[in-house]
Amino acid sequence: MFKQQLLATLLLFATTAALKAQNGAPVRYKDLVFPNVEKTADLSYGPGETKDEKKAHLFDLYQPKGDKATARPLIIWMHGGGFKYGSKNAKGVEIWSETFAQRGYVCVSINYTLSKHYPFLHVDEFLRSSYYAVQDARQAVAFFKKNYKEYNIDPDKIILGGNSAGGMIALQTAYSSNVELAKLAALPDSVAFSKQTEVTKVAGVISYWGAIYNLDWLKNARVPIVCVHGSEDRLVPLTHKDNPLYGSLSIHQKADELKIPNSFKLFKGYSHELQSHFNPIFGVSKKTKGRWLEAGQYTADFLYTAAINK
Repeated sequence: MFKQQLLATLLLFATTAALKAQNGAPVRYKDLVFPNVEKTADLSYGPGETKDEKKAHLFDLYQPKGDKATARPLIIWMHGGGFKYGSKNAKGVEIWSETFAQRGYVCVSINYTLSKHYPFLHVDEFLRSSYYAVQDARQAVAFFKKNYKEYNIDPDKIILGGNSAGGMIALQTAYSSNVELAKLAALPDSVAFSKQTEVTKVAGVISYWGAIYNLDWLKNARVPIVCVHGSEDRLVPLTHKDNPLYGSLSIHQKADELKIPNSFKLFKGYSHELQSHFNPIFGVSKKTKGRWLEAGQYTADFLYTAAINK
């Protein structure tokens, strides 16, 4: 599977390089500029914590090899898995971290607190689990804003991104306050951080087949949003139905209404994770990975204008 991923990445790089040879020099943050990426695994955005807490707050760092630039934009990637499964080593976030680092970004793929129960079977537990995952995302943003010099990043250009549950974390972190999220999850006022009334300030949100709990939360900020979704997604529907979620189409329509910079790409005929038929057990096909790479390029084009060079 690793060989397939590497081949897909090399193919995308070669294709992009060929096109740029015809049309001009590759553009940093839009195109695949760097052929090699340096990865540093198992760092922590929660130093000084207990062993279990540290495991939940590990991250892998991806940087373009040989890059001398400073003040680079950072993308914090968060995996899917229904707030129960997954890790920073998930194939999707590995692919996006690798290819966005090739474009000149600094990327980190993070772990976050997972539920000990089964969130996808109980709405209340799903909401509680997302609340605590959002706290981890806020902690990660604060960590990188504090340590921006060490990683040669611009603290004002931190972008949150993820797929499925990870996309949901990105949206809720950027657009909901802890008060709003804790109230929705029926958490007591005594819960740590619950009295925070401000959203976390970031430069952009990447939501791959994610959702937001309340469209009115989009009034809380003006953070550029890029959404990607499959038209046949039954796990996280495009629009609000008999569930507590508002998917990518609803977000796109509301963001347009509020004049929030946003872009929405629909993959017609595909299900969750852009698979033909969503199956979290078996491996991801080469064609699905190709769609993930296509989603990444679409995202890079949007972010270049809406978040990086605005």
